[in-house]
Amino acid sequence: MKIRADLVQLYRDVHSWVGILAGLFLFVAFYAGAVTMFEEPLQSWASAPVALPPPVSLEQTPELLQKAFAAHPEARDDYTIAVAPADALRGRLTWDGSGGQVHHGPTQSMAAGLDAQGNLVVVPKTPSEAAHFVDVLHQQIGLPLPHETAMVLMGAVALLYAVALVSGVIAYLPALVKTLFAVRLGQSVRKRWLDLHNLLGLFSLPFHLVMAISSVVFAFHGQIFAVEHMLFPGSAAGQHGGQHGGPHGGGHGGEHGGHGEAHDANAAASHGGGDHAVASQAAPHSELAGVAPPTLAPTDIIGIMARQAPGFVPEVLNYMQLGHGKDVVRVFGHDARYPTRGPTGGFVVLNAHTGAVQSGEYMPGHQPAKFAIVTTFFALHFGSFGGAPVRWGYVVLGLAGAFVFYTGNQLWIVSRRRRERQSGLVLETRGTKLLAALTSGCTTGCVAGISAVFCAVPLLPFGGTYSAVSAVYYSVFCVFVVAAFCLPGQRGIRLLLAAAGAVTACVPLMLCLHGAHLLRTPEGLGVAAMAALLSVFLFASAAKHTRQV
Repeated sequence: MKIRADLVQLYRDVHSWVGILAGLFLFVAFYAGAVTMFEEPLQSWASAPVALPPPVSLEQTPELLQKAFAAHPEARDDYTIAVAPADALRGRLTWDGSGGQVHHGPTQSMAAGLDAQGNLVVVPKTPSEAAHFVDVLHQQIGLPLPHETAMVLMGAVALLYAVALVSGVIAYLPALVKTLFAVRLGQSVRKRWLDLHNLLGLFSLPFHLVMAISSVVFAFHGQIFAVEHMLFPGSAAGQHGGQHGGPHGGGHGGEHGGHGEAHDANAAASHGGGDHAVASQAAPHSELAGVAPPTLAPTDIIGIMARQAPGFVPEVLNYMQLGHGKDVVRVFGHDARYPTRGPTGGFVVLNAHTGAVQSGEYMPGHQPAKFAIVTTFFALHFGSFGGAPVRWGYVVLGLAGAFVFYTGNQLWIVSRRRRERQSGLVLETRGTKLLAALTSGCTTGCVAGISAVFCAVPLLPFGGTYSAVSAVYYSVFCVFVVAAFCLPGQRGIRLLLAAAGAVTACVPLMLCLHGAHLLRTPEGLGVAAMAALLSVFLFASAAKHTRQV
């Protein structure tokens, strides 16, 4: 493969400058994204357990509902029934306690149960927002801005990211054929960074391409759906555009709610059908004149789903009163045979009185072709297919991706220093100092900040509100960035790496002290092992870091 030398140099310049502009933002996105693969176990660990009696069986749930609605009539409008035993330990019945206000993350909810004498027990439940904060940090590439503004900037960075990928492949692929596995660890720092950067970048190229393309879609989904709805007014995309309120907008209702899903339920109920990917079956009921038909019990909903979609495993039932006989129940769950639209599963919207399907476009394995294609991109971004091996693979690829951006910046810095010395400059230029300080400060600050968030969880009220964990992260992040400017040179970099390693080493310690139940799960052991290995890597990097060019 032969490319003109001037074109190769042009693409190298484009790759370098675009990578420099986007690299630090992408480091935060990839590192935080790797952590979000453990979002659910971390959320469970960080949230304080509720003091409820053992959950009633699904068969007894109507009795629980009757007593809860008598004491709390507002719960009728939107309530959630947990199906899976693990969820039931946190409360069989929950409803929003925020008064109907829309939020972008977990809010206080109410959980209800029955004691041994059949008396109603209701307790408030405020989940920790530590794991949710890391997810938002990933979505907003570390920018503490309003969500809509940050998403537009994220889309711009994703576009630069795609340009850097294409230009890098064109510029370096011909030479990589000869030097792909020649990692020159014993030679100069520049060659070491170059070989590691090229090796990791090439082998993870498909992963990076998927991340770049899907991130652009996530950032500009509103504009994309608006244009499609304008060109094709009857398209389902226009009716369901609210689903993607963010890259992770497809979570479960109640406990796992994505803020765009209420729009989906209302849209599905209002247009009364869509593609009935699952054959609807009306449950028998008697509808008297002037009397609203009864709402189907959870066991009836589970039975309908078992008959119509045997491989689908319901986990959460979210009942919503929309009025005029259009009340719905959103059945969230997963099907291990198919990729899913959200990080953990999909959902189907049923009529709460008849069991007829209102919308099945987001149900795994029962989607129309165009929805299945889009779902494939979502699944590739979230790693929501293939089970635990794929999720662990995404953790490794996410951390490797963060290291690719770090090595890219370090490669530029080392090359710039060498050229400055060759031109006779004794002192580094201001631009080189600025990028060197930002690279060391932002990367170590991100790592230490996320570690500090989870170290602080046991010490914060309710496991940390969003504002509290945000303050912890950005305080640590800013301290590391300021230290990078105040402590330039090798000593400063070594101190930052060692400090980030020390904070990260505290994560498995806090898990051992305050999260013994989490360590009994494979995910919990994985979190502790990943934090321990990362801290060792940071300490080793601090010990071996040199400025040799």
